[in-house]
Amino acid sequence: MEIPDTSVFRDDLVALRRGLHRIPELAFVEEETAHFILEELSRLGIPATYGGRGTGVVGRIQGRDPAAPAIALRAEMDALPGDESTGLPFASKRPGRVHACGHDAHMAMVLGAARLLSRGDPPAGDVVLIFQPAEEHGGGARVMMRSGALAGVSAIFGGHVTHHYHTGQIMVTEGVVTAQSDRFVLRVHGKGGHGARPHEAVDAVIVAAFLISVLQTLVSRESDPLHPTVITVGRVQAGTAANVIAEEAVLEGSIRTTVEAARLRVMRGIRRMADAVGSLHGAVVGVELVEGYPPVVNTAREASICRRAAARIFSANDVLPQEHPSMGSEDFAYYLHETPGCFVRFGARRDGWDYVPLHSPAFTVDEDVLPLGAAFFAEVAREAQRCLARRP
Repeated sequence: MEIPDTSVFRDDLVALRRGLHRIPELAFVEEETAHFILEELSRLGIPATYGGRGTGVVGRIQGRDPAAPAIALRAEMDALPGDESTGLPFASKRPGRVHACGHDAHMAMVLGAARLLSRGDPPAGDVVLIFQPAEEHGGGARVMMRSGALAGVSAIFGGHVTHHYHTGQIMVTEGVVTAQSDRFVLRVHGKGGHGARPHEAVDAVIVAAFLISVLQTLVSRESDPLHPTVITVGRVQAGTAANVIAEEAVLEGSIRTTVEAARLRVMRGIRRMADAVGSLHGAVVGVELVEGYPPVVNTAREASICRRAAARIFSANDVLPQEHPSMGSEDFAYYLHETPGCFVRFGARRDGWDYVPLHSPAFTVDEDVLPLGAAFFAEVAREAQRCLARRP
């Protein structure tokens, strides 16, 4: 498949992406974004539904044959809290809100695929366009599934931009792509006192500091080095004044694992160490473990479909295997619990650019990735319908 009318098509996708980039909205309040998408789908003549705040947009491109497999393409609508530092002329116009995870690019790609599929030769079966809320926080994929967005869908495909690869490259793999994410909260209960008389108190800050260090041994000394594991304490809160021994401290952190046995071992370890450190210092440590997104696990058949589609859009040397799973997380995993599918990564770093991680306020994409992603999504829908229609 060739990318049609390249310069005009690219310019249109750039305009879509920049329009979305200017209006970032946080999880479950993506109303202006949803109406932006609805307007574009209407312009393309694609019927769509939107249930209002807290829900997503679902468009449906009618295929030639009602009996042919229906395929879903997914993009995320939400942005992140933060202030953009790119200095771009189309930067966020909303203080404290930023598209720093590339969701603006994903929406433009799927809208571009919708344009390719809705004009000219229609697809064999229906193509369902899912624009979901709240990927960053809240598991918006589950909202879409409860609303029936996957009803009758035979396979689903999604993707993510990244600076790990250069523009023109795509990563496709079967199996585990992202980690299981979980969260923990440790509440240290000590005994407050005067800063000059520590022997009369139980210092919650000391206990918290000890916990921060000792938790890392769950990775370095207790986890199988062949199973990637991360424990990060990202937030610590304690104390009220320099001369007051803190009675309480709160630690909040994230756990990332790719194997269930490793995950359970870490969780047991956190409880064990919290009890032990609390006992050691005469404090009580409460433990709260919060389940996050499960790992994204691509199915082998759909990964193969993606490779064939990618080979028609990208050069042969630029369809890359995965070196190792990402320790990030994605709620695309929920779709894959119900429907086969594949999640790919699009290179979005221009040659000569410094690497900038996702979620950085300085993150942006090389907009040359937009027509590539749109063409890939359109082609993967057609290839999936060809492949799945051949099933006995």
